[in-house]
Amino acid sequence: MSFKIAVLAGDGIGPEVTAEAVKVLQATGVAFEFENALIGGIAYDQKGHPLPPETLDLCKQSDAVLLGAVGGPKWDNVQPASMRPEVGALLPLRSELNLYANVRPAKTLKPLLQASPLKGAAGMIDLVVMRELTGGIYFGQPRERRDGGKTAVDTCVYSRHEVERIALQAFAIARTRRREIVSVDKANVLETSRLWREVVTELGAKNPDVKVTHMLIDNCAMQLIRNPQQFDVILTENMFGDILSDEASMITGSLGLLPSASLSDPKDGRLFGLYEPIHGSAPDIAGQQRANPLAAILSAAMMLQYTFSDLGNAQRIEDAVEKTLQEGIRTADIFEKGTKLVSTKEMGDAIIQRMT
Repeated sequence: MSFKIAVLAGDGIGPEVTAEAVKVLQATGVAFEFENALIGGIAYDQKGHPLPPETLDLCKQSDAVLLGAVGGPKWDNVQPASMRPEVGALLPLRSELNLYANVRPAKTLKPLLQASPLKGAAGMIDLVVMRELTGGIYFGQPRERRDGGKTAVDTCVYSRHEVERIALQAFAIARTRRREIVSVDKANVLETSRLWREVVTELGAKNPDVKVTHMLIDNCAMQLIRNPQQFDVILTENMFGDILSDEASMITGSLGLLPSASLSDPKDGRLFGLYEPIHGSAPDIAGQQRANPLAAILSAAMMLQYTFSDLGNAQRIEDAVEKTLQEGIRTADIFEKGTKLVSTKEMGDAIIQRMT
């Protein structure tokens, strides 16, 4: 039996880093069938839409999706704005595939500890941001300009069902970790946050094996810098999660090292998910083999963990990444004196060589 993976390499450095993730997945020995499709700016150029129907169909027919990156300055002024890659591809892809649970781990790797802005032991973190991905202000209606463009309106909407399902995913992931959830909201101001806190509190009472506390978003942003080690699983809504996950990623020292998973409900007994690095398309270095593929490779490890429940191969990849870095092998973004500079492809090869 083989598993079908939709590969959406996208724009900029996407094809380069995704190629290495595919190569590492092949090295596990698991029977995967990879099928490529266009997304983002390249899809707009070739098909007239950043998310062609055939790409969406392929994703729906696959067991999981591996995404590179989309967008870039070339498409910033595309009109209408709904045809820009970030808006016309990512948002509808999440909605159509019901990818409501975004899992963003932020873990400091010991060989790169000095790259953290929080020097020394303070920079050693291991947390997960659970971000609700298909609701809130990014998807709320109405969303419009009024009064001849002088006024803009965005609407934040959440239902009890939307909060419950992301919270239950957070409880499940917390049980694989330290069993602690900090639910982040703005309940002192926003009605949607008051609903959020109410629902999470109710679920916390029904799941007493997991410790649940609440924190306001502004305090959480401060606490992530002041004492990030206090966090295990951060559960929050769409916009807050977008901001907090980027903040947490920088504590680890490099945006280019962090993976993510966007999960839906189980499909054929497995969690369906889209897996992607959290970095952008970096068009300034595209095609130069300078990109760091580790975030894409670690996203592939998350695919093995969450969709295929293959913890052994997921750990093989994670261990190989850390061993490679311990041996001083670096791409340009994390290169420092005394280490060995390698290309994107060479980094992928190094990971495979160290997968025991």
